[in-house]
Amino acid sequence: MTSYISHTTVDCANAYELSEWWKPVLGYVDLDGDPNLPGHEECMIRDPETGHQVLFIEVPEAKTVKNRVHFDLRPRERTRDEEIDWLIEYGATPIADHRGIHGPGSGWMTFADPEGNEFCVVRSPAELASQA
Repeated sequence: MTSYISHTTVDCANAYELSEWWKPVLGYVDLDGDPNLPGHEECMIRDPETGHQVLFIEVPEAKTVKNRVHFDLRPRERTRDEEIDWLIEYGATPIADHRGIHGPGSGWMTFADPEGNEFCVVRSPAELASQA
């Protein structure tokens, strides 16, 4: 017998604010019949296409070290670089630029969300297909 991932959980200081920040980044929505509201200690969002869910849950301690697990984001419509530009405008904090690390068009960029959780942006499916 095996298990499957029910949802991905992100510890945070403010579940509502962080879930609201991530919704436009991922294109996720609140759960039907269970909207996230200010003051909620647990806020779940889901991908309307795949059903994947992310739970933001408030914890008393602040983030102090590098994440052991993080999101790698692949843009749905934009290119990697267009997504990177949008994320910077949206308020993500650039951490490290690894674009071109393995030649032209390769690589990724690492960011932090408003609470310091790291995530990366990699090439879009269209960019990958054009190099095949």
